[in-house]
Amino acid sequence: MTATAAAVAMDRMYRRQRHIYDLTRKFYLLGRDRLIAGLNAAPSDAILEIGCGTGRNLVALAACYPASRLYGLDVSAEMLVSASNAVARAGLADRVVLKQADAVTFDPDAVLGRARFERIVISYCLSMIPPWQSVAAAAIDLLPPGGELHIVDFGGQEGLPAWFRSVLRSWLKLFHVTPRDDMEAVLHDLAQNRGMNLSLTRPYFGYSQLAIIRRP
Repeated sequence: MTATAAAVAMDRMYRRQRHIYDLTRKFYLLGRDRLIAGLNAAPSDAILEIGCGTGRNLVALAACYPASRLYGLDVSAEMLVSASNAVARAGLADRVVLKQADAVTFDPDAVLGRARFERIVISYCLSMIPPWQSVAAAAIDLLPPGGELHIVDFGGQEGLPAWFRSVLRSWLKLFHVTPRDDMEAVLHDLAQNRGMNLSLTRPYFGYSQLAIIRRP
């Protein structure tokens, strides 16, 4: 799927959903606040969220890290309308930069005005992007020394009943969401090939997976 086709598809999906997205997703996008709390960003750090959606995480990040510079990227113009409104309501318009771009192909310097980010967040986004491995690789390459990529997404639900896993995955499929069961293996290879470190946990009985890749 081309960047233009992806943008059209996402806009079609979220044109109406964006109005109730945060209200409904808070019940099953588990681990987002845990990721934010574990970012440990320094005051001078630049934080980028790839797939920022409605801006919910950016507003939370701004509260946790009041001196950090914040950037949000999304392929959907519709979602960025909601993000812009959320940022404005929170009084953060002067701290948060929002841009529309494809996470696989974008030029960070041209789009966001900087080439490196000390912290990068990808929250429940890779499970919706077919070339998700390329997005993860591109994000890793934007980290400076000491930088970290933090990912939260659906896990394998290995600690939950089989019927729950089956129902959840059938339901997620309706929204074009595919849990990445090979995420740990793929991220391990990406990190190892770059001399980086990966840590991955599976909270909520494996419902979610939280990964951190650190550049030494």
